[in-house]
Amino acid sequence: MARDLRDLHDVELAGLAAGGGRREFGELVRRHGSAVRGLLRRMGAQPALADDLAQDAFLLAFEKCAEFRGEGTFAAWVKRIAARMYLKRISKEARYVAETETEDVAPAVDSIGRVDLDEALRGLSEVERLCVSLCHGAGLSHPEIAAAMNLPLGTVKSHVKRGLDKLRARLQPGPVAIGSASHVG
Repeated sequence: MARDLRDLHDVELAGLAAGGGRREFGELVRRHGSAVRGLLRRMGAQPALADDLAQDAFLLAFEKCAEFRGEGTFAAWVKRIAARMYLKRISKEARYVAETETEDVAPAVDSIGRVDLDEALRGLSEVERLCVSLCHGAGLSHPEIAAAMNLPLGTVKSHVKRGLDKLRARLQPGPVAIGSASHVG
């Protein structure tokens, strides 16, 4: 009788996958695929590219599954693989060099206070979005980001700080109008 894969921990699944367990690895993909695609889209990848890169990242993760030690989460491990793949791709295209600021963007907080992180991230320059996403989405350290993007460490720290400051400002809920403010009797 086969064990229900949903009952296994990611570390157990990765260990079985390292031994060639395709079903077990399929369960890891099912669990974490949408999070990996979401990170890639937040980094700036179009949906089709995010899907392709996520698939490539999971294929590489399957090949290197024996290297996963369970010291962090499997999701974080495969997100780092996907983020590095995306960085390699855009560095070949040299797109992250342009630092155009986006001023006219839709609000990231709607009238009832719901936050749209994806919309807020679109308000950052491409390099800020990448640095923030790599740091807080993929879990890379500032030195790792600097090496991956071939940028000075101080520049990466500045991009992360500036990006987070902009996100905080955009995600602050504004005053909500309730009824009529002036009522003269």
